[in-house]
Amino acid sequence: MNKIIYKAADRGTANYGWLEANYSFSFANYYDPEKVNFGALRVLNNDIIQGGMGFGTHPHDNMEIITIPLKGSLKHKDSMGNKWIAIETGEVQVMSAGSGLQHAEMNNSPSEEINLFQIWIFPDKNGVEPRYDQQKFNSSERKNKLQVLVSSIDDDIKNTLKIHQDALISRIDLDENTDFNYTLKSENHGLYLMVIEGEISIDSEILAKRDAIGISDVKSIHIKSKITSELLFIEVPIQF
Repeated sequence: MNKIIYKAADRGTANYGWLEANYSFSFANYYDPEKVNFGALRVLNNDIIQGGMGFGTHPHDNMEIITIPLKGSLKHKDSMGNKWIAIETGEVQVMSAGSGLQHAEMNNSPSEEINLFQIWIFPDKNGVEPRYDQQKFNSSERKNKLQVLVSSIDDDIKNTLKIHQDALISRIDLDENTDFNYTLKSENHGLYLMVIEGEISIDSEILAKRDAIGISDVKSIHIKSKITSELLFIEVPIQF
């Protein structure tokens, strides 16, 4: 087993007043040569955006972008014709930038902050037609069991959002002192696990809120929650 520990306190940070950002990997003005990517996972940002603020219209291409609101509501518009679609807590948004698009994302509330994850994954093919989708996921369906949010467009996994990469994004909410085994898709896949809330033990490591671990060269991983915990799994090809 190969593993890399990413402590919450060691993430890159930026405070723009309207935006407080935590960067798991090199992004914007934060650069760490040891934290550029984990396999096909390029970005995991934890953003807090103040009411009425957000990211104005800007371009993307050849990237799979996934947004998960943890608290609050986001709104989205883009050059594909989508006009200020709301993305609520409990929903997940995916956008295949493909051959290129323009989009903007703003806090949907004029006064309440939003806390979200934004994930970028390298695609397995470039120049695809841009696409957008979002879906609501019931938290009761991930209590002590894995809930798959995002899977490959080539996989026949029902009731998930689709991206152009052989990847899986999942969540689980574990009760206190609960064991869980995660099995990876193949030997070429690695798992990036972040603790959203709580505390867990994994391969003799203790991880608390917003701590993460990258694991590869292993078939399955045993996790035990020390307290009630919410976990995010991002499984990606290590070589791609």
